[in-house]
Amino acid sequence: MFCERIDLFEARKDGYHICRIPGIVVTKNNVVLVTTEARQGVGGDYDNIDIFIRRSLDCGKTFTPATKLVDHLNYGDGPVSNFVMIPDMTTGRVIAVYCHDYARAFTMYSDDDGATFSEPVEITATFDLFKNEYPWQVCATGPGHGLQLRNGRMIIPIWMSDGSGTEMGSGHRGHRPSAVASIYSDDNGITWNRSEMVCRHGDIIGTETIINPSETIAVELTDGSVMFNLRTESKIHRRLIANSKDGVSNWKVTGFDDALLEPVCMASMIRYSWPEAGSPGCIIFANPDNLEQTMATWAIDRKRITIKCSNDDCNTWSVSKVLEPGPSGYSDLAVLKDGTMLCFYECDIVEHLCDTKYLRLARFDMEWVKQ
Repeated sequence: MFCERIDLFEARKDGYHICRIPGIVVTKNNVVLVTTEARQGVGGDYDNIDIFIRRSLDCGKTFTPATKLVDHLNYGDGPVSNFVMIPDMTTGRVIAVYCHDYARAFTMYSDDDGATFSEPVEITATFDLFKNEYPWQVCATGPGHGLQLRNGRMIIPIWMSDGSGTEMGSGHRGHRPSAVASIYSDDNGITWNRSEMVCRHGDIIGTETIINPSETIAVELTDGSVMFNLRTESKIHRRLIANSKDGVSNWKVTGFDDALLEPVCMASMIRYSWPEAGSPGCIIFANPDNLEQTMATWAIDRKRITIKCSNDDCNTWSVSKVLEPGPSGYSDLAVLKDGTMLCFYECDIVEHLCDTKYLRLARFDMEWVKQ
């Protein structure tokens, strides 16, 4: 039984105001890759942002120095953001998709476990396929890791906004009202297609109105179907659930998960194991398990990141373990070949809520979670 922690990025370093938006994957060769948005200015979503990466060859115990993977100057002023990776467990290639200025999308890949990446290729045309149905002015991938199904299909949840409002008084295109869909690839990330729409701001589910669905995480269920777990600003303050048999079409929004609190924050989810030999299989989930509002007047506290486990395809959550009781926000999960779990997350604050001090990696085993 163990739980170890290491801080991998820190605010107010090397000319950057903060590092936010953790991303983590484990490659086919068991190499750990972590990424962050290194934000200049005051650390806002529309400030100049670069993507940095670190690698671990010893299961997340030590890491290479941070290197700049994507430089915003190659695209123009504005953020490079929402960097999503998918390790191809067939070829070993690591596919990455990301955005610039919430208006363009690009993909690149690595064939050496993240040591180097290919030149980027623009795939904004895939997002443009939504415009006849949803005239977006803002688009974003993920964030967090993408999903590869057992049949090889790659799926990246996306969110879009018509940009009708300005973002937090900054004068930039607003991230609300919003809608959720996905892009997918059936050729190992070479080409990308659009899914059907999942849901939009203002949709009704039961007696509840869906308000501003956005950052979404995905998992494959035992029967091969795909479940989306969505962040929203809905008044019920629970995570929203949607399902599709193929992860692309005929989405059905099934309701809000009463067991998963929604403090309006990114969450993470990943399959830990598949059912076999009488074992039911396991899916793990992480987010700030909190609805208190003491840190700011304009948002629920981001604190108390908690790991939850489900042994029945997310119908119930039988285990709940607090990982970080203090300030803690966005997170991303990965699993090593030996079953060690990795949670890469924002924690502590410098001056105020969302002013993240550290991006921290926790390594822990199932015995610790169940303790």
